[in-house]
Amino acid sequence: MKLRVSCNLRFQVIEATVLILMLRPFRGIQQWINREVYTIKPAIPMIESTDSFGNSRQRLVAPIGDFLIHTSAEVMVIDRVDVAPGARFIEIQHLPNEVLPYLLPSRYCESDRFGDLAREIISDTLPGYDQVNKINTWVQKTVHYLPGSSDIPVSAVEVHQRGHGVCRDLAQLAIALCRSISIPARLVVGYYYNLQPMDLHAWFEAYIGGKWYTFDPTQNTLRGGRVIIAFGRDAADVSVFHQFGSGCLLNGMDVRVDLLDNSSIIYL
Repeated sequence: MKLRVSCNLRFQVIEATVLILMLRPFRGIQQWINREVYTIKPAIPMIESTDSFGNSRQRLVAPIGDFLIHTSAEVMVIDRVDVAPGARFIEIQHLPNEVLPYLLPSRYCESDRFGDLAREIISDTLPGYDQVNKINTWVQKTVHYLPGSSDIPVSAVEVHQRGHGVCRDLAQLAIALCRSISIPARLVVGYYYNLQPMDLHAWFEAYIGGKWYTFDPTQNTLRGGRVIIAFGRDAADVSVFHQFGSGCLLNGMDVRVDLLDNSSIIYL
Protein backbone atom coordinates (compact mmCIF):
# COMPACT_ATOMS: atom_id res chain seq x y z
CA MET A 1 0.00 0.00 0.00
CA LYS A 2 1.10 3.54 -0.72
CA LEU A 3 0.85 6.09 2.09
CA ARG A 4 1.51 9.80 2.33
CA VAL A 5 2.74 10.70 5.81
CA SER A 6 3.44 14.15 7.16
CA CYS A 7 4.42 15.89 10.38
CA ASN A 8 4.37 19.63 11.07
CA LEU A 9 6.12 21.05 14.14
CA ARG A 10 5.64 24.66 15.27
CA PHE A 11 8.08 26.14 17.78
CA GLN A 12 8.33 29.47 19.57
CA VAL A 13 12.03 30.07 20.14
CA ILE A 14 12.93 32.49 22.94
CA GLU A 15 16.67 32.04 22.61
CA ALA A 16 18.74 30.19 20.01
CA THR A 17 18.39 26.49 20.81
CA VAL A 18 20.09 23.35 19.52
CA LEU A 19 17.64 20.69 18.29
CA ILE A 20 18.35 17.12 17.28
CA LEU A 21 15.50 15.82 15.16
CA MET A 22 14.47 12.35 14.00
CA LEU A 23 11.75 12.80 11.40
CA ARG A 24 12.78 11.07 8.18
CA PRO A 25 11.41 7.59 7.43
CA PHE A 26 13.86 4.72 7.85
CA ARG A 27 15.47 3.47 4.64
CA GLY A 28 14.72 -0.22 4.06
CA ILE A 29 12.89 -2.59 6.42
CA GLN A 30 10.17 -3.44 3.90
CA GLN A 31 9.35 0.16 3.05
CA TRP A 32 10.27 2.16 -0.02
CA ILE A 33 10.32 5.95 -0.05
CA ASN A 34 9.10 7.32 -3.37
CA ARG A 35 9.20 11.02 -2.55
CA GLU A 36 10.22 13.12 0.43
CA VAL A 37 9.99 16.78 1.46
CA TYR A 38 11.80 18.37 4.40
CA THR A 39 11.25 22.10 4.91
CA ILE A 40 12.35 24.42 7.71
CA LYS A 41 11.34 28.07 8.05
CA PRO A 42 13.30 30.22 8.31
CA ALA A 43 15.84 28.29 6.22
CA ILE A 44 19.02 27.64 8.22
CA PRO A 45 21.97 25.21 7.95
CA MET A 46 21.33 21.66 9.13
CA ILE A 47 23.70 18.74 9.69
CA GLU A 48 22.50 15.27 8.64
CA SER A 49 23.94 12.10 10.20
CA THR A 50 23.12 8.48 11.00
CA ASP A 51 23.09 7.14 14.55
CA SER A 52 24.37 3.76 15.74
CA PHE A 53 20.97 2.15 15.06
CA GLY A 54 20.86 3.31 11.44
CA ASN A 55 18.32 6.09 12.05
CA SER A 56 18.56 9.38 10.17
CA ARG A 57 18.92 12.43 12.41
CA GLN A 58 19.23 16.16 11.81
CA ARG A 59 20.99 18.76 13.98
CA LEU A 60 20.42 22.51 13.84
CA VAL A 61 20.30 25.69 15.89
CA ALA A 62 16.76 27.08 15.93
CA PRO A 63 16.77 30.90 15.67
CA ILE A 64 14.73 33.25 17.86
CA GLY A 65 11.11 33.67 16.76
CA ASP A 66 8.59 31.36 15.08
CA PHE A 67 10.28 28.23 13.76
CA LEU A 68 8.47 25.71 11.55
CA ILE A 69 9.43 22.22 10.41
CA HIS A 70 7.47 20.32 7.76
CA THR A 71 8.25 16.77 6.69
CA SER A 72 6.27 14.58 4.33
CA ALA A 73 6.92 11.43 2.35
CA GLU A 74 5.19 9.01 0.02
CA VAL A 75 6.07 5.50 1.16
CA MET A 76 5.28 2.03 -0.09
CA VAL A 77 4.74 -0.35 2.84
CA ILE A 78 3.38 -3.83 3.36
CA ASP A 79 -0.31 -4.00 4.23
CA ARG A 80 0.05 -6.90 6.65
CA VAL A 81 2.20 -7.92 9.60
CA ASP A 82 4.01 -11.26 9.71
CA VAL A 83 3.02 -13.57 12.56
CA ALA A 84 4.76 -16.82 13.47
CA PRO A 85 3.15 -18.79 16.30
CA GLY A 86 5.61 -21.41 17.47
CA ALA A 87 8.71 -19.56 16.16
CA ARG A 88 11.58 -20.67 18.33
CA PHE A 89 13.48 -18.90 21.07
CA ILE A 90 17.12 -18.29 20.09
CA GLU A 91 19.70 -18.86 22.80
CA ILE A 92 21.93 -15.88 23.54
CA GLN A 93 25.10 -17.57 22.31
CA HIS A 94 23.50 -17.93 18.86
CA LEU A 95 22.17 -14.36 18.48
CA PRO A 96 23.74 -11.99 15.90
CA ASN A 97 26.07 -9.43 17.49
CA GLU A 98 23.92 -6.48 16.39
CA VAL A 99 20.95 -7.85 18.34
CA LEU A 100 22.75 -8.09 21.71
CA PRO A 101 22.15 -4.44 22.83
CA TYR A 102 18.41 -5.16 22.81
CA LEU A 103 18.84 -7.75 25.58
CA LEU A 104 20.11 -5.30 28.19
CA PRO A 105 18.31 -2.99 30.64
CA SER A 106 18.05 0.60 29.39
CA ARG A 107 16.94 3.99 30.69
CA TYR A 108 13.18 3.37 30.31
CA CYS A 109 13.15 -0.44 30.10
CA GLU A 110 14.45 -1.80 33.42
CA SER A 111 14.34 -5.44 32.40
CA ASP A 112 16.33 -6.48 35.48
CA ARG A 113 13.24 -5.59 37.55
CA PHE A 114 10.71 -7.80 35.75
CA GLY A 115 12.01 -11.37 35.73
CA ASP A 116 9.57 -12.79 38.27
CA LEU A 117 6.54 -11.11 36.68
CA ALA A 118 7.53 -12.19 33.18
CA ARG A 119 7.96 -15.82 34.24
CA GLU A 120 4.55 -15.70 35.90
CA ILE A 121 2.94 -14.33 32.71
CA ILE A 122 4.51 -16.88 30.37
CA SER A 123 4.19 -20.00 32.52
CA ASP A 124 3.39 -23.06 30.40
CA THR A 125 3.97 -21.08 27.17
CA LEU A 126 6.16 -22.35 24.32
CA PRO A 127 9.51 -20.47 24.32
CA GLY A 128 9.81 -17.83 21.62
CA TYR A 129 7.03 -16.13 19.68
CA ASP A 130 4.25 -17.47 21.87
CA GLN A 131 5.89 -15.99 24.97
CA VAL A 132 6.11 -12.53 23.39
CA ASN A 133 2.52 -12.78 22.20
CA LYS A 134 1.46 -13.70 25.75
CA ILE A 135 3.34 -10.70 27.14
CA ASN A 136 1.81 -8.41 24.53
CA THR A 137 -1.70 -9.61 25.42
CA TRP A 138 -1.01 -9.24 29.15
CA VAL A 139 0.13 -5.62 28.74
CA GLN A 140 -2.88 -4.86 26.57
CA LYS A 141 -5.28 -6.23 29.19
CA THR A 142 -3.46 -4.90 32.27
CA VAL A 143 -2.35 -1.39 31.30
CA HIS A 144 -4.96 1.08 30.09
CA TYR A 145 -4.01 2.77 26.82
CA LEU A 146 -4.71 6.50 27.25
CA PRO A 147 -3.53 8.63 24.30
CA GLY A 148 -2.32 12.04 25.43
CA SER A 149 -2.00 11.04 29.08
CA SER A 150 1.77 11.60 29.26
CA ASP A 151 3.96 14.27 27.69
CA ILE A 152 7.26 13.00 29.11
CA PRO A 153 8.80 9.52 28.93
CA VAL A 154 8.26 7.34 31.98
CA SER A 155 9.92 4.03 32.74
CA ALA A 156 8.45 0.56 32.51
CA VAL A 157 8.42 0.33 36.32
CA GLU A 158 6.40 3.55 36.56
CA VAL A 159 3.96 2.42 33.87
CA HIS A 160 3.40 -0.88 35.65
CA GLN A 161 2.77 0.92 38.94
CA ARG A 162 0.26 3.46 37.62
CA GLY A 163 -1.56 1.11 35.22
CA HIS A 164 -2.02 3.44 32.25
CA GLY A 165 0.04 5.18 29.61
CA VAL A 166 0.53 6.25 26.01
CA CYS A 167 1.63 3.90 23.23
CA ARG A 168 5.31 4.38 24.03
CA ASP A 169 4.72 3.43 27.67
CA LEU A 170 2.92 0.17 26.90
CA ALA A 171 5.56 -0.81 24.36
CA GLN A 172 8.39 -0.16 26.83
CA LEU A 173 6.76 -2.28 29.52
CA ALA A 174 6.43 -5.14 27.03
CA ILE A 175 10.06 -4.67 25.97
CA ALA A 176 11.26 -4.85 29.59
CA LEU A 177 9.29 -8.06 30.14
CA CYS A 178 10.70 -9.65 26.97
CA ARG A 179 14.30 -8.76 27.79
CA SER A 180 13.89 -10.12 31.30
CA ILE A 181 13.45 -13.60 29.79
CA SER A 182 16.35 -13.12 27.31
CA ILE A 183 14.30 -12.23 24.24
CA PRO A 184 15.74 -9.20 22.40
CA ALA A 185 13.18 -6.42 21.98
CA ARG A 186 13.34 -2.87 20.60
CA LEU A 187 11.13 0.20 20.44
CA VAL A 188 9.85 1.41 17.07
CA VAL A 189 8.43 4.87 16.38
CA GLY A 190 6.64 5.89 13.21
CA TYR A 191 3.33 6.49 11.48
CA TYR A 192 0.36 4.13 11.59
CA TYR A 193 -2.48 4.28 9.08
CA ASN A 194 -5.96 4.70 10.65
CA LEU A 195 -4.58 5.29 14.14
CA GLN A 196 -7.20 6.93 16.37
CA PRO A 197 -6.55 9.61 17.47
CA MET A 198 -3.95 10.35 14.81
CA ASP A 199 -0.45 11.02 16.11
CA LEU A 200 3.00 9.55 15.80
CA HIS A 201 2.88 6.01 17.12
CA ALA A 202 5.15 3.60 19.00
CA TRP A 203 5.16 -0.20 19.08
CA PHE A 204 7.82 -2.86 19.59
CA GLU A 205 9.59 -5.68 17.83
CA ALA A 206 11.03 -8.89 19.26
CA TYR A 207 13.76 -11.04 17.74
CA ILE A 208 12.54 -14.62 17.45
CA GLY A 209 13.34 -17.45 15.08
CA GLY A 210 16.00 -15.44 13.26
CA LYS A 211 14.02 -12.27 12.46
CA TRP A 212 12.23 -9.29 14.00
CA TYR A 213 8.46 -9.56 14.51
CA THR A 214 6.05 -6.69 15.17
CA PHE A 215 3.83 -6.46 18.26
CA ASP A 216 1.53 -3.64 19.38
CA PRO A 217 -0.13 -3.76 22.82
CA THR A 218 -2.33 -0.75 22.00
CA GLN A 219 -4.21 -2.45 19.16
CA ASN A 220 -6.74 -5.29 19.30
CA THR A 221 -5.85 -6.35 15.75
CA LEU A 222 -2.29 -6.42 14.45
CA ARG A 223 -2.35 -4.65 11.08
CA GLY A 224 0.12 -3.29 8.53
CA GLY A 225 0.21 0.25 7.20
CA ARG A 226 3.18 1.22 9.40
CA VAL A 227 5.87 3.65 8.28
CA ILE A 228 8.97 3.31 10.44
CA ILE A 229 10.95 6.40 11.42
CA ALA A 230 13.39 4.92 13.92
CA PHE A 231 14.40 1.95 16.08
CA GLY A 232 16.08 2.07 19.48
CA ARG A 233 16.45 0.57 22.92
CA ASP A 234 13.79 2.89 24.33
CA ALA A 235 12.36 6.42 24.02
CA ALA A 236 15.74 8.02 24.72
CA ASP A 237 16.98 6.68 21.35
CA VAL A 238 13.97 7.49 19.17
CA SER A 239 12.65 10.86 20.30
CA VAL A 240 11.25 12.93 17.42
CA PHE A 241 13.19 15.88 18.78
CA HIS A 242 15.61 16.61 21.59
CA GLN A 243 16.15 20.21 22.63
CA PHE A 244 19.08 21.42 24.66
CA GLY A 245 18.10 24.22 27.00
CA SER A 246 14.70 25.75 27.80
CA GLY A 247 14.55 28.43 25.14
CA CYS A 248 12.26 26.55 22.73
CA LEU A 249 8.53 25.82 23.14
CA LEU A 250 6.60 23.36 20.99
CA ASN A 251 3.37 25.17 20.11
CA GLY A 252 1.85 22.46 17.95
CA MET A 253 2.35 19.17 16.15
CA ASP A 254 0.12 17.97 13.31
CA VAL A 255 0.41 14.41 11.98
CA ARG A 256 -1.34 12.94 8.94
CA VAL A 257 -1.37 9.54 7.26
CA ASP A 258 -3.31 9.26 3.99
CA LEU A 259 -3.86 6.25 1.76
CA LEU A 260 -2.82 7.05 -1.81
CA ASP A 261 -3.75 3.68 -3.26
CA ASN A 262 -4.55 0.20 -1.98
CA SER A 263 -2.13 -1.81 -4.11
CA SER A 264 0.05 -4.35 -2.36
CA ILE A 265 3.83 -4.39 -2.56
CA ILE A 266 5.80 -7.60 -2.71
CA TYR A 267 9.46 -7.80 -1.67
CA LEU A 268 11.64 -10.51 -3.25
